[in-house]
Amino acid sequence: MTTTDRRSALRAGAGLAAAGALAAACSPRGAAADPARAPGTPHPSASPHPAPAARRFPGQPVQIGHGPRTRPRVALTFHGQGDPAIARSLLGEAERRGARVTVLAVGSWLDAHPEMARRILDGGHDLGNHTLRHLDINAMSEPDAYAEIRGCADRLRRLTGSAGTWFRPSRTPRASPLVERLARRAGYPHVLSYDVDSLDFTSPGAAAVTRKVLGEVRAGSVVSLHFGYADTVAALPAVLEELARRQLRAVTTTELLS
Repeated sequence: MTTTDRRSALRAGAGLAAAGALAAACSPRGAAADPARAPGTPHPSASPHPAPAARRFPGQPVQIGHGPRTRPRVALTFHGQGDPAIARSLLGEAERRGARVTVLAVGSWLDAHPEMARRILDGGHDLGNHTLRHLDINAMSEPDAYAEIRGCADRLRRLTGSAGTWFRPSRTPRASPLVERLARRAGYPHVLSYDVDSLDFTSPGAAAVTRKVLGEVRAGSVVSLHFGYADTVAALPAVLEELARRQLRAVTTTELLS
């Protein structure tokens, strides 16, 4: 083989090796599809718009139940789990009417539907932490409760670059003093509660959800709602229409308090 032939063969071999490495990286068996990827490695569904980090709001208590009563704004907050098709319907309806919401996602839901983190953030909404498995966090031991908060925070960080804007405890409207401390340790200065409970998770019918919300909501309110319930989808247009009639703008919790 001449010197020229040997050089051509070496170049061809290098090209094949590079192509093979690229194919391996893109394969479902490659590192990018491995659920045990290294901490901090972005998920393929990670949003191109990093989520804002949690922040402290001076003058606000550790547990926030509502915002200022002097401004015509309310925050619609959704517990993030359930059928993603219902979640997309709710987000789409809010966006069509110029509303922005806050989603407190369950970590196991993000495991099953990682693309929803991108969908929520790209719609201009807040995305936060509602624990890893949605258990009764106030009844858990310190290590277990912290694992619930940290587990969801880790997933949010991997998907969005941030642990999320807010933490809401699971299975309770208010966190215990222990859970407050654990939330601060995990990077959340505040715990997000609410002053209006829609009770949509009891499936009372869309009309009942609408009456409950509109009967209690006022300027500064934080409303608790849920993904995963058809009643909530059916109620949302009427709720948003009446809020607009009352000149109450539906904004993210961050906007409510800013």
